[in-house]
Amino acid sequence: MPDPSAPFIALAAGGLVFGVAAILSILLRPLAAGSALVAGALSAGFAAFTAVTIATEGVWPVIVNHTTNLWGVQVWWDLLFSLGVAFFFVLPRARAAGMNALPWTLFVLATASIGLLAMVARLFWLEQAQGAPQRA
Repeated sequence: MPDPSAPFIALAAGGLVFGVAAILSILLRPLAAGSALVAGALSAGFAAFTAVTIATEGVWPVIVNHTTNLWGVQVWWDLLFSLGVAFFFVLPRARAAGMNALPWTLFVLATASIGLLAMVARLFWLEQAQGAPQRA
């Protein structure tokens, strides 16, 4: 009998592979400019995956996943810390590029990585359009 968790393990492993590849790419290409297209595509793709997940399983499992045991709470806090740190670094650049901070903050708070990736896509597009020097 096939293991019913196999597709989820494959999705998790795929995320790990692509996440590590992205981090190594950033590490090994320190002067590379950010790509609005890549950030936007990641935001849209993750939003689509999230929509399918919500349609299939609902929202309640998110609460259950993060409140059932200490590991669930630890993962929740880790996600919040990571989002906070990323926002801390993105927001000053976004303000400098002329982005209105309040709606973007609300979008990020409501959707986490989906909103943050969309915000970064907009930031990269504005910086490129304004001819701003790309940061490493």
